[in-house]
Amino acid sequence: MDELTRDHGPQPIDGLMDRWNLTNHELVEVSIEQLNHKQVQKARKGRQLTLSLMQKLMRALNETIVAKLPKEKRADFAPYLHKHLFNYAKGYDAAWVDPNEALWPQ
Repeated sequence: MDELTRDHGPQPIDGLMDRWNLTNHELVEVSIEQLNHKQVQKARKGRQLTLSLMQKLMRALNETIVAKLPKEKRADFAPYLHKHLFNYAKGYDAAWVDPNEALWPQ
């Protein structure tokens, strides 16, 4: 596998983290799965990750968002799936619309 096939460019997770005002450090802090800053950075930049790592990042992202949401809005949050976060994931749909848009911080 050559260098080009493993680099997919900026990923949807990068845009979502920006929309939710999340930092790499927040995901690392919330994760109980030994996620590190380098892994989050690789994910955002588009370095190809294993399914296991994509799912670990997905769980950390969802947990971080829920922790930051006001309690009364947590039930309205629809968790993200790994196929929403990575454009090279199986099942990725470029036309997908984020159901959480109304919950985004202003």
